[in-house]
Amino acid sequence: MTPLLHLFRKPWIWSWLAAFVVWFLTIMVTLGASTLGLSQAALTFAAFSVIVGIGQMFVITLGPGNIDLSVPATMTLAGTVALKLMNVENGMILPGLLVAIVIGLVVGLGNYALIKALRIPPIIATLSMSFIVQSAAIWTNRGLRIKPPSVLAEFTTSNTLGVPNVAIVALLISLLAWFLLEKTIYGRWISAIGQSMPAARMAGIPVDGTRFVTYLFCAVLASIAGYLLACFSGGAALNMGSEYLLMSIAVVVIGGTAVAGGDSNVPGIWGASLFMFLVVSMLNTYGLGAGIRLIMTGLIIISVIMLAGGRRAGMR
Repeated sequence: MTPLLHLFRKPWIWSWLAAFVVWFLTIMVTLGASTLGLSQAALTFAAFSVIVGIGQMFVITLGPGNIDLSVPATMTLAGTVALKLMNVENGMILPGLLVAIVIGLVVGLGNYALIKALRIPPIIATLSMSFIVQSAAIWTNRGLRIKPPSVLAEFTTSNTLGVPNVAIVALLISLLAWFLLEKTIYGRWISAIGQSMPAARMAGIPVDGTRFVTYLFCAVLASIAGYLLACFSGGAALNMGSEYLLMSIAVVVIGGTAVAGGDSNVPGIWGASLFMFLVVSMLNTYGLGAGIRLIMTGLIIISVIMLAGGRRAGMR
């Protein structure tokens, strides 16, 4: 098998190819004038999708029906509470981050408690939890928009060697996720559970504990994303996480992770996140209206999924 053919067998390559094509078409329209700015913007905004997408990917890898719909509310609550605690003081940056992580742990615990103790399907359990968390965010926010500490605001909006800092954070989280999936027994456990939960139980895998840790991990990543997004945007808003509900699912699917579970794909999350941002940028560049942009975005996403899915099916 040639290296090129082997590369095209990778499920993540299609999201990266789609992202490159859209990036190239956008650059062609602007005659290269926006190359650097577009690339940095894509990395910046894709970083938030990558962080929440990785968490969602871990949950979806557990098998059919596993999904976390509380991601947007968790982002909002974590960002709101963290900013109120920090109160624009640079010395409170670390406590603010710790509080955001604790909120993620509490939400993840609540999600799995509903799933396991009450035997509620994950999609219903996490949706119910999202209403509770969003209500807490509304009560905490009370219409206020507190600014982030100056050091944190500068960090989230700046670059290091031309690479956005938030993208570097997302890359570090991606490397951690890859290590967990590929180099630890935990990664093998969630893959086995996603392929067949009954078989995993018979093999002695701690199914309940593994699923519990996975929902915690997803919620913590959502909290970290909310913490960074609130600082990047200059304050927490009650709708700041709303677009990441479908986004966190879309980047997982487009990135090549098996929706049926048992197979995850970290590189594909990056390609899909870049693709999602670049599609909107390209359509804006062409001056299309909001309605047409939404329709074309949906059609492009469907095309990429069909191409990748059909290609993988043909290669089996």
